[in-house]
Amino acid sequence: MGFETVKLFEDSVAKFFGSTYAVAVDCCTHGLELCLRYSDINSFNCPKHTYISIPFLASKLNIKFNWTDENWKDYYYLTDNIIDAAVLWKEGSYIPNTFMCLSFQFQKHLSLGRGGMILTDNKAAAIELKKMTYDGRLPDVPWREQNIQSIGYHYYMTPEIAQMGIDKLPKAIKSKPRDWVLQDWPDLSLMKVFNTIG
Repeated sequence: MGFETVKLFEDSVAKFFGSTYAVAVDCCTHGLELCLRYSDINSFNCPKHTYISIPFLASKLNIKFNWTDENWKDYYYLTDNIIDAAVLWKEGSYIPNTFMCLSFQFQKHLSLGRGGMILTDNKAAAIELKKMTYDGRLPDVPWREQNIQSIGYHYYMTPEIAQMGIDKLPKAIKSKPRDWVLQDWPDLSLMKVFNTIG
């Protein structure tokens, strides 16, 4: 089993959502981080009700974030084109000219225990984001044979997780996803840890 398995999984998920490209990552939060890095963003918006790792990205990337009170469903925008779609599962739902980040964490509809994916219709961005997941290198080429020119972050999806995704995908496509509600997440702005972040 090799990284061609990851490519097959990427292509299958891209087809379901209707995006041109997909870049598999080890988790949705890392997908969002890579999109923020790639876009050279200096601030982003964060709903008060979301997963705790999202506002932590501000501290990790040394950028600012703004709390929002939005009553979001299925996905929300961090910037004008970076979308946290961790709980979204709907055929043909890709929004053109965006980076939509999916989650395959154990509670999600396509449950792989861990993993995520960045959907995009931007070929140049897809190539760069793929290199960023693989320590700055191109997949399927030994890194010692490459003159690596971009920084990478070791956020790739393993072939084993991708194979699990391929195996589970048909059932996920046929079954109804959970209907997530805002109250599934606490109000993060009330947590002490965020008094010094933001």
